[in-house]
Amino acid sequence: MIEPRDPTLDALLDLDGQVLVVDPKGAYWVRFIVTRVVVSADKPHGLDYSLTLHGSDGGRLVGFDNAHPVAKQKRGDPQDHRHRLRTIKAYEYKDAATLLADFWHTVDAVLREKGVIP
Repeated sequence: MIEPRDPTLDALLDLDGQVLVVDPKGAYWVRFIVTRVVVSADKPHGLDYSLTLHGSDGGRLVGFDNAHPVAKQKRGDPQDHRHRLRTIKAYEYKDAATLLADFWHTVDAVLREKGVIP
């Protein structure tokens, strides 16, 4: 059976290579790297992605990606996970729209914690 195509995938793919400033002073920014890859056990969505928030020093504060497995993920399992400050947890990829919503929700939470946005 063929999986139905995710209608929100094009919006995610269109963000590939984009860098956006996300605070009034220009100190915090997000970067999107999203490419199609061959479907595999570790990348069952056919995507290689990295969505990141960076601070004024360039350090990563938030990241959603599937570049490597994390604790409690076995080789060959989907490698989707998220970084939030110093914590790394597995992430359950559902579709492109949910990934984007979860990423922006986490970005907003971190920016609020740091007092960057109200």
